[in-house]
Amino acid sequence: MKLSEAKEDFIRQWGELGTNWGINKTKAQIHALLMISSEPMCADQIMEALDISRGNVCMNLKSLVEWGLIYKGCRDDCRKEYYVAEKEMFKIFRQILLNRKKQELEPLLRMMDNYSHVEENCKESRAFCNMVRDIKYFSSKADATLDRLLQTNPDWFMGSFLRMIK
Repeated sequence: MKLSEAKEDFIRQWGELGTNWGINKTKAQIHALLMISSEPMCADQIMEALDISRGNVCMNLKSLVEWGLIYKGCRDDCRKEYYVAEKEMFKIFRQILLNRKKQELEPLLRMMDNYSHVEENCKESRAFCNMVRDIKYFSSKADATLDRLLQTNPDWFMGSFLRMIK
């Protein structure tokens, strides 16, 4: 397989995987393109490489910067903004995990707090309250575990992870 074919396939597949992770396909494709690029790229280069509109590129670049997955900067010889992706996989994993936690787990915990004052005065209300308590307990444990994971040393994490999957 030629390098150009491999890059094209990687970008396509990363985009498809992104949809499974809750990230839109175009955002994931831009991220993939920047991850495998050896040089920073401007919006025009990204538009051309992926054949997508300027608005789509700009919106997704902004989101990727907000997620901490890419960084923007300027070149001395040009006024255009250039983008480069984080290349260290643990940092990428950490940023995705942190953002997913903020978007999904934290709102779930806040939602469960809203139901903590329901009176348990009948069979139906007890069943509801038990389910809310179970969801809140599991979600709180997951939140605490993710917090610890996000604070770990990358070397320790990778060593532990590799030992666990052997």
